[in-house]
Amino acid sequence: MAYIDRAISPVLQKRVESGKCLLLTGARQVGKSTLLKHQFPDYNMVSFDDRMTRLQAKEESKLFFLNNPCPLFIDEVQKENGILEDVKLILDASEERGQFIFSGSQKLELMKEMSESLAGRVSVLELSGLSQREIRGVCFNRHFIPDDDYISGREEDLKDYSDIWDHIHKGSYPEMYDTDREWQDFYSSYVETYLERDINELIATDSVIFLKFLTAVAARTGQMLNYANIAGVVGVSEPTVKTWISILERTGVIFLLQPYSSGALLRAIKTPKIYFRDTGLACYLTRWLTPDALKNSAVAGSMFETFVISEILRSFSNEGMDYRFSVFYYRGKDRSSSGENEIDLIIEENGILYPIEIKMTGNPKASMSGTNIVLDRIPEKKRGMGAIICLCDRKLYLRENLVALPVSYI
Repeated sequence: MAYIDRAISPVLQKRVESGKCLLLTGARQVGKSTLLKHQFPDYNMVSFDDRMTRLQAKEESKLFFLNNPCPLFIDEVQKENGILEDVKLILDASEERGQFIFSGSQKLELMKEMSESLAGRVSVLELSGLSQREIRGVCFNRHFIPDDDYISGREEDLKDYSDIWDHIHKGSYPEMYDTDREWQDFYSSYVETYLERDINELIATDSVIFLKFLTAVAARTGQMLNYANIAGVVGVSEPTVKTWISILERTGVIFLLQPYSSGALLRAIKTPKIYFRDTGLACYLTRWLTPDALKNSAVAGSMFETFVISEILRSFSNEGMDYRFSVFYYRGKDRSSSGENEIDLIIEENGILYPIEIKMTGNPKASMSGTNIVLDRIPEKKRGMGAIICLCDRKLYLRENLVALPVSYI
């Protein structure tokens, strides 16, 4: 089994060397344990997936740390997070760097426990599934932003993306790229493991009903989140759907893209959009069994948008950046049109707003970004270069402040 170098590795190494402890979060099977074992082979390692290990950590914490001295890597630490109080005492008693590395697949819940027990002592990084850069061996590791500096830097290492639909359908889990694992076998096992190990520990519900819910959400990737609609399809209450959506977000299955908030955009919609983190999993759940079937389907546009959004988020997290306060979308009714207008993605950086359109077309037009001018209303913000990410075969400037980029530029 070949090891695939991860783009986040230099950031991870630096954080471990400079801090007392580090938490690596990410969905199940994105490669957290493999990465940490490969990069820190001298660390002692335990996993709280093992019940006996968890029991000893809970009931005999002093004995646990005698048997597992620092430097220590604890996998799935959220399953016995009561041990974090003991970790705090160990950290405060020494100035040693890199004493603990934690990993876990329940990001938000785990971060909450960390913030309560280890405030100011823990560095948090997120590992996503494989990015296209990692899969194709691209060394460039800067977060996507469509300015001249990024574009010129990215052009130094462009690769052929003509097989992009194969990758959208295949997904981003490392096991799909370092073994000959069959697609349907992998995803059926993944869903079963996710339901058994994560969902059963978080909620008491029938797995068949939750799988129906999971499929309903996958069918709505790239759409605005409508709790009532999902509740009606699944046959559960709206509060239950809200709880379950939170669990999908917490376990790294989905991402909620928030609307851009500004007092100048009075008619903007305030509902988030929902995106699956992995297009392969979304395809499996919605029964698109081949890349060609997906490419020619009615959901191809939303799946392409989901893929692009996920790749952009990975470009941020692989650089060690928290993207939650940098990416948004806009949808609303401005005075220039009777209907609703939308900007698929807005990236905010240093007071500049970069509007991004995502289109499954090989023939981009400037009119596709007509809504961008709404950003000019926002005081104290400047509109930067806009981009249309699409299936064109080369970079094409459509206006002085608008460029069409092949998906290979992400």
